[in-house]
Amino acid sequence: MFIDFARIHVRGGRGGNGCMSFRREKFIPKGGPDGGDGGRGGDVIAVASAEVNTLLHFRYNKQFFASKGQHGMGQNKTGHDGQDIIITVPVGTEIYEIDEQNNRIAKIADLSEDNEDVVLAHGGNGGRGNTNYKTSTNQAPRKTTPGKEGEEKHYELVLKLMADVGLVGFPNAGKSTLISHLSSAHPKIADYEFTTLEPCLGVVKVGEYKTFVIADIPGIIEGAHDGKGLGLQFLRHIERTSVLLFLIDIDSENIVEKYQILHDELHSYNPELDRRRKLVVLNKIDTLPFEKKEIIINKAKQALRKICSCEVLAISAVSGENLEALKFKIKDILEL
Repeated sequence: MFIDFARIHVRGGRGGNGCMSFRREKFIPKGGPDGGDGGRGGDVIAVASAEVNTLLHFRYNKQFFASKGQHGMGQNKTGHDGQDIIITVPVGTEIYEIDEQNNRIAKIADLSEDNEDVVLAHGGNGGRGNTNYKTSTNQAPRKTTPGKEGEEKHYELVLKLMADVGLVGFPNAGKSTLISHLSSAHPKIADYEFTTLEPCLGVVKVGEYKTFVIADIPGIIEGAHDGKGLGLQFLRHIERTSVLLFLIDIDSENIVEKYQILHDELHSYNPELDRRRKLVVLNKIDTLPFEKKEIIINKAKQALRKICSCEVLAISAVSGENLEALKFKIKDILEL
């Protein structure tokens, strides 16, 4: 199951207490203080891993408390530090600190690289043993300090997929068919709307050595940025992409209107998406009458070029027509 949102409660370990002890050996009845310091509490650390692709493991495990530091001991022995807790999250996870009412306070980290990490809760420092308080006028101090409490915080984890190309279109536009033919991904495919209920990543091979990653998200409908359909839940997954691929059924009554709706929904969700490079792909050309095929395709391309400056390609995800050309066009846009 794909889960891209979670909330967790973390707490660093408490530091160990400082020790009050005096050296007592044969022939040294008053050896002075030898109480060691307490160990430091463990930290809670989030680490990004390319081996993980969902936040599912946080559904039932939401609390992460690091262990306490060991108390100081005699003979000037410092207590062991508490053990850190490592939380593994997928690459592409954003971490927000929240209050107890789940309101966001600040963005803490964006873990976009494998093995990138951030400390979510620092452990408390250990207390000081009585050795630290020995002075020329106080040779037998009876003062120590307790360990400090570790930090305690609440966080919101939001996963945004890491992909080069974001595939957007209306339900039943053929996105799942396209990504399954371009890559080795195997999304569910059926002839009804909202077949895709969760994002899907596919690695596309171009030539012998070049590859790019394409992300298929559930179909967008008008009003998606306001939460209609499934759009709002998954639009975040195209925020990191370099290229936006608009997939439109060439049998649509008004292709220009379809493109404009998709464009406006992305703009309403995040105006920064306007800066992404775009490619419009007209799908299902295999359904066109053979004698009118070129005329219909050229007419659609001309209409689209009046409102967008991006390139327009016509393909058939089912028959595979022009799929190789599409791969190399994306490769050129990405400058691979």
